[in-house]
Amino acid sequence: MSDVRRPDDGDPIGPLLRAHRPAESFEAADLVRVRELVETEADPWARSLPLHLTASALVVHPPTRRVLLRWHTRHKAWMHVGGHGDPGETEPLDVALREAREETSLGDLRPWPDRSLLQVAVVPVPATPKEDAHEHADLRFVFATDEPDAAKPEKPDAPVRWMSVAHARELTAEPNVRRALTLLEAVLHDVAGT
Repeated sequence: MSDVRRPDDGDPIGPLLRAHRPAESFEAADLVRVRELVETEADPWARSLPLHLTASALVVHPPTRRVLLRWHTRHKAWMHVGGHGDPGETEPLDVALREAREETSLGDLRPWPDRSLLQVAVVPVPATPKEDAHEHADLRFVFATDEPDAAKPEKPDAPVRWMSVAHARELTAEPNVRRALTLLEAVLHDVAGT
């Protein structure tokens, strides 16, 4: 382990995690692991760590209550957008926003309904010929767009698709993404009031 972080070192992650309330026991256990990672590693984003931070988002079009999913070839599944921080990036919301813009071509994305976390999930990543098996400590947000028709994939083998939250839950093969979609559905219900 690296040098221990201090609560007053200007780190944007600690306050974000302290403000987050896990929705279920799965997430509570993951949150404990992610807090430990952030408190003990000098760079919790470092891809060399067996557990390292990533940031992601579920992209929504609030008027239609649809969510945008992306096909992930490696996982062979429809999932949300997001990924690793680039060198020097430390703000999870900025990482998630950059990744979401890159993967969807949506330039008007914004945190919605606020800047808080939707979910914290520790996600296993299988080994490949180039990379050992590891885990992502994924910090998940919700972003909204007013221009859903502007969504385009960043590459041909990574199509994006708008769908209802219920259809998205049926389509994804990832249990942690299904749980995130259930949380998203509750947010849409609360904000829309229906």
